[in-house]
Amino acid sequence: MERRPLAVIACCWIAGSGLSCLYDGTTFWLLWSGLTLIAPLFAVVGRLSWKRLLVLWLAFSLGAAYWAYNDGRNISGIGAKLEQEYSGIISLAADPGLEAEEIPIRMEGTIVSPVEIDGDRADFTLKLSGYEFAGGEGEAPGGSGKAVKKEFKYASREKIAVQVRLASQDELAVAASWKRGRKLAISGTLEAPSTARNFGGFDYRNYLRHQRIHWLLKAAGASAVTAGENQSFSISLMLGKIDDLRTSLGNRVGELFPDWQAGYMKGLIIGLADELEPEKYTQFTNLGLTHILAISGSHVAINVGLLFGLLRLCRITRETSLWIVMVFVPAYVLLTGFTPSVIRSGIMTMLGLYLMRRRLLKDGLNVLSAAALLMLIWDPYYLLNVSFQLSFAVTAGLILFVPLLSPYLRWLPERLRGATAITVAAQLVSYPLTIFYFNQFSLLSLAANMVIVPLVSLVALPLGTAALLASGLWLPLGQWIAYPVRLINSLTFVAAEWLNGRSGFMTYWKSPSLLWIAAFYLLTYGLLFRSARKKARQERDLAAGDDTVPLPPLSGGKGGQPKSNPKSAFPSLWLQTSWKDVSITAGLAAGLFALIFSGYQPANAKGIGHVQFIDVGQGDCALITTPEGVNILVDGGGTVSFRKASDAWRDRKEPFEVGAKTVVPLLKKRGIHRLDAIILTHGDQDHVGGLRAVVEQFPVGALILNGSLADSATMNKLMSAALVRDIPIYAAHAGMRLMPDHATVLQFLAPPAEPGEPGQAGQTGEAEIFYDKDQNHRSLVFRLDMDGASFLFTGDMDIAAEGTVLDSLSTAGPAAERVDVMKVAHHGSKTSTSEEWLAYFNPAVSVISVGASNSYGHPNPGVLERLAVAGSGIYRTDRAGEIQMKVTGSEILVRTKLGR
Repeated sequence: MERRPLAVIACCWIAGSGLSCLYDGTTFWLLWSGLTLIAPLFAVVGRLSWKRLLVLWLAFSLGAAYWAYNDGRNISGIGAKLEQEYSGIISLAADPGLEAEEIPIRMEGTIVSPVEIDGDRADFTLKLSGYEFAGGEGEAPGGSGKAVKKEFKYASREKIAVQVRLASQDELAVAASWKRGRKLAISGTLEAPSTARNFGGFDYRNYLRHQRIHWLLKAAGASAVTAGENQSFSISLMLGKIDDLRTSLGNRVGELFPDWQAGYMKGLIIGLADELEPEKYTQFTNLGLTHILAISGSHVAINVGLLFGLLRLCRITRETSLWIVMVFVPAYVLLTGFTPSVIRSGIMTMLGLYLMRRRLLKDGLNVLSAAALLMLIWDPYYLLNVSFQLSFAVTAGLILFVPLLSPYLRWLPERLRGATAITVAAQLVSYPLTIFYFNQFSLLSLAANMVIVPLVSLVALPLGTAALLASGLWLPLGQWIAYPVRLINSLTFVAAEWLNGRSGFMTYWKSPSLLWIAAFYLLTYGLLFRSARKKARQERDLAAGDDTVPLPPLSGGKGGQPKSNPKSAFPSLWLQTSWKDVSITAGLAAGLFALIFSGYQPANAKGIGHVQFIDVGQGDCALITTPEGVNILVDGGGTVSFRKASDAWRDRKEPFEVGAKTVVPLLKKRGIHRLDAIILTHGDQDHVGGLRAVVEQFPVGALILNGSLADSATMNKLMSAALVRDIPIYAAHAGMRLMPDHATVLQFLAPPAEPGEPGQAGQTGEAEIFYDKDQNHRSLVFRLDMDGASFLFTGDMDIAAEGTVLDSLSTAGPAAERVDVMKVAHHGSKTSTSEEWLAYFNPAVSVISVGASNSYGHPNPGVLERLAVAGSGIYRTDRAGEIQMKVTGSEILVRTKLGR
C-alpha cells in the first residue's frame, strides 16, 4: 500500500466492478455487506491503518457502484417504442429460442465505425439521429407500412449494428464509398441479436450489449441506403479521415510486400490484422503468437525507440524530444486502430514520459494501474474485453515476475537472459486467460515465442516501418529496405509451419473458473517469490561472509582423500534451509501441480454418462460421453450452400463453417482431448460438413461409416483428411455391436449388410465401401444402452428403412424395444417417423435436431402430431438450443440452453 497505492486502489476498484458484474440485486448486496463486515479482518492481517482501509473500501464500493450505474443505463429505448407502436401485437425476443420477428423500419444516423466489406456483406455501426417503423398503430410486421417522411417520428442516439446484403457486384463500389462520419438513411428490418444456442457458445447479443448496441438492422442491397452529406466536423468524420489514411498506408504496404506478406505486414505495422490469410493466422493462433499482430506495448516501445534514436541523430534536445514523442504516441494510437491494448500502451507511455520529464518515474506498476483506472472510468465494459485483460495482465506479470525469474537464468548471456525471463513471464501470466477464452495451449508456445518474436520485433517490425516511411520519399528505396524483411517473413512462417506440424503438442482445456485463475496466479507468484527471496538471501549472506572459510578435515576420506563437509564450508546456506521453508515451497508446488491437473480434466466427470445434442442449425450433431470417459461424436453438422459458381464474389474471406465455428470450439471448451470414434450416419452435407474441421483439430480413434460414401467434394476432403492422419475407417451394418466400456453398448440396427460384406452369410474379410446417392435410406441407425438408459439414433432414415428395421427386429422376437430417448429422423421430416416405428420403440422423449426458421418447414406438423399421440415428450433444438442429458443410474436428467 505504501509503495504502490495506485496498484492496490486499482485492484479494489476492479474487484468491486467484477462483483457488480457477476451478481446483482439481493445477491450483490449480501456479498457486499459480508465483505464490508470482514474488512476489519483484512486490516488486521494486512496491518493497515483505519484510514487506508477506508480508502480501499471506498475504491471497492465506488467501483461496484460505477459499474452498476453504467450497466443500469445500458438499455434500449427502441424496444419500448416498438411495443407502443404495435400495441403489444409483437414482443421481440420474448422467447430467446425463437427467431425474433423482422420489423420493417427506416433509420437515419452517422456511421461511427469502419465499414467492413467481406463478400456480399457490408457491416458497420450507425449512431442514430431518428427512426420510424414502416408499420404501426396495430399494423402487423410485414404490412405495406407508411409513406416515407422527411422527419422521423422518434429521435434517438442509440447505436445500431447494420448489415447490408449487397445485391450485385456493382454495389461493392457503392459500399466502398460509405465512410465513418457519413450520414445515412437506411430502410430494412430490425432484429434482436441472437443469443448463445449452446452451453459455452458465443453470445452475440451479450457481445453487442457490451458495446452498447441492442439491435441489428438488416438491409437488402445498397439501394436501401441513401447517403447524405458529411458533417462539417465531428469526431467520427476525423476518425473516417484516419481510416482513409490507414487504407492508403495499407495500399503502400501492399506495394512493398508480395502476396500473403502484404496482409501480414499490414497487421504488424498498422494493425490491419484481418487481411492476413486465415491459414497463416491459424498457425499464429495455435502457437500463441497472435499478440504479434495486435498493436501493443512492444510495438509502441519499438516505434518510440526508433523515434528517439532519429531525434538524437538530428541533435534534438532531450526536452524537445520528449514533447515530440508525447505528440507522436496519441497519433500512433489513433492510426493503429484504437484497440484496448494500444490504448493501454499509449497511456502508459505518455504517463511514463511525463513522469520521466518531471523526474518522478519510480514504479511501472503504479503507471499501469493509473492507465487501468482511466480506461475503466472512460468505459467500464473494458473490464470484459479480452484484449484489455491480456494486455494489463501480461504487463503486470512482466513487472512482477521478471525480477523473480531472472536469478534462475544467470547461466544465460545477459541479453538472452532478459528476453528469456520476459518470454517465460508472459507465458505464465497469459496461460490462464488463454485457456479460459480459447481453450487451447500449445506446449511449443514458449519455443515459438523465443524463436519468432525476436525476429519479428528486432528485424521485421523496425525495418518494415522504415521501408514504409522511406517509400513515401521514393518507392524503390522502400522496396530495397523491404527485401530483407521479405526473407525474414518467409523464415518466420517456415518456422511457424514446422512447429505447427509437430503433432501431440496442442492441449485442450475446459474454461476454468475465476477462482481457479486466481489460485493459479497466487500459487505461481508465491512459489517464485519464496524461491527468489531464499536465493537472494543466500547470495547476500555469502557476499557478507568472511574472506576466509575453514577448510574441511583432511582425514577420513576414502583412499586417503579428504572428506568434504559442505556444512562446515558453507554453514550459512545450510542454516537457512529449514524444514519449514522446504515444506512451504513443496506445498506451493504440489498445490500448483494439483491445480493444473484438475484444470486439464474434461468438463464431463467420469462415472456419469452424457448425451449432448449440439445445436448446429439445420443438421445433426451429438456428443456421447460414456461413464468411463469414452467420447463418441455422432455427425458434425454442416453448412449447406446453394450458391452458383457465377456468384463467387459473394463468398466471404472466411465463410462460416459450422464445424470450425461451432463444433470444434464447443469440444475444446468441454475439455475433450480426443474422440475415440466419430460415427457418420450418412454422407449428406448437413451431417458430415463440419467433421473435416474436427478431424483436423482432434486425435480421432476411428471413423465409422454406413458402408458407403456420398459422391461430394465434402466427403472426399473428409476422407482425405482421415487418411492423411492414419485414422482407421470402419463400415458398420445391422447386427454389429460396439462396447466402448463395461456400462455402454451400441447395437447397430441399419443399414442391412450388403451381400459379400463381413457378417453376411458367413463372409469374412474387409468390407468394400462404395458410392451411393441415396444416403438417407442407408443411414446408420443404432441403439445406445448406457448405464440403464436407452437412446435411439436414426440419422435421416426414411419410412422404407424403418420398415426394414422393424421386419428384422420382429423376426428376432415379438417383444417391443421401448427406448427412453429417440433422435427423430431427418429433422422431423414427413418422410420418417411412421406410426409403426413409434408403436414399436414407444420413446418416452423425442429430440428433433432442426434449424430455427429453416426453409424446409421442419419439423413436419404430421410428425409432431404422431409424437404427441404416442405420448412422447418433445425437445427441439430450434426452440431449446442445445439439449444435454445426464445419465445417473437409470435416471436421465435433462437441461436445455434456451428452455424447452
